[in-house]
Parts: sequence; structure tokens; C-alpha cells
Amino acid sequence: MIELSSSTWPDIRDVLSAGPTVAVLPFGALEQHGPHLPLDTDTRQSEAIARDIAAALDAVLLPSIEYGNTWGNAAFPGTVSLSLDTVAAICSDIAASLDSSGFALLVVVNGDYGNRLPLQVSVEKRAASGARMPVLVLDYPGLTEIGDRVKESPWAAPGLCHADELETSMMLAISPATVHPERFVVEYPELPPDFGQRPQALAGLGETGVFGDPRAATAAKGRQILAHVVAESLTAIERTMRAIGIR
Repeated sequence: MIELSSSTWPDIRDVLSAGPTVAVLPFGALEQHGPHLPLDTDTRQSEAIARDIAAALDAVLLPSIEYGNTWGNAAFPGTVSLSLDTVAAICSDIAASLDSSGFALLVVVNGDYGNRLPLQVSVEKRAASGARMPVLVLDYPGLTEIGDRVKESPWAAPGLCHADELETSMMLAISPATVHPERFVVEYPELPPDFGQRPQALAGLGETGVFGDPRAATAAKGRQILAHVVAESLTAIERTMRAIGIR
């Protein structure tokens, strides 16, 4: 693995000349994660997963994008949101630059639900335009599966992971000093019947920003969750690499 930010241009030239090269981009967000987790939780998590992916593939790790489309959390102080168009444009511009440099594949490790639509819009536009380099967006594959396996607390909604046992466990594994157990609160907001079927602000659904129960979180669970997501991500990437002929 080589980190783009600390490399020189001849370093990257040599990597590219050695054969088809994969770039890995962590795409996070700056949004509330309850009283006990830092605002950059999504960025830290996506970066940890992206780093393990890049190491396994001997790929080029790009610097994290620390902002995302998170307007639904805007009522909580500290949340900083980008528009859908801005997120899509950031992804498109980075992909175009990497494409022109000669990279074979860009893998985007998306750390926030709000980024899913704009990132897919970006990727679809690139594909429709006939761009040479493919872009693969990963939204923590296998997270729900491993969540069902390790969780001791109920989901706030099927697959909903926000400041709960799962996210808190991952942060205990990645950056324990940023977790505040003395501030743990349990909240299961009453969700509308069409939750997840239309865009809606999270702030109006609960008081703390927590969706679940973080009290059973452990670093051991976090390591198990991260390892599973990385393994599932690598499986997805290998499929794409075979499909485009670079494996």
C-alpha cells in the first residue's frame, strides 16, 4: 500500500507503470453521532476500512473526504453538510483526475448513508459518458449480516446503524479515546411507517441523535465488525477487478 498524500509524483508514476493500479477513497461525513461519539465518526470508520482494503490489495490510499451529504442531521450543532450536487461533483472530479493519471479502478468506501445517492449519481453519469476507469462504491457490505451476529441490543430499524452498539463498537476499536461511555444514552425513536422510503430529517425523530443502545458496545465486537466488512468489500472488489480484466 502507498498513501497518495505522502507520496511524490515519481512515486506514483512508478506505481502506475508497474501494472493496473487501484485507488481507494474513504468518503465520510461530519455529523452528529449522539452525545458519546465524535462528529467525524463516519470518516474515521470509512478510513479504517479503506486502509485495510488498500493494504490487502497493495493499492493507493487517497486522503479521506471529511464532509458529506448529511442535511438530515443539520439541527444538531456541529453537523456540516454538503449538497447532493457537491458530493457528486467531488467524486466525479476525483475520478476524472485519477482516470487521466492512468489508474485502473477507483474504490469509494462510503461511510455515510446520505452519500449513497449522490455517489451513485456520480458513478452512473461516468459510466453513461463512457469514461475509461470504472468506479465502485461500497456501502459497508455485510454490515447488517455481522450486526445480526454480534448485536445484543435490538435494531432501531432493520439495518439502521447510527450511534448504536455497532457504531460505538467500531469506534472503540478504531479510536477509543474519542468515545465517552459516561454519556451513553438509549433512544429508540418512534419511526414513521415510511421511514427509509423518502428523505427526512433525523432531528425530528429523537432528542439525542442515538438510534439504539450503545451500552453493550465493545472493542472486540468492533474489530469483528470491521474485519467482516473488509472481507466482504474485498470480495466485491475482486469481482469487479475480474470483470474489467485486471485480475
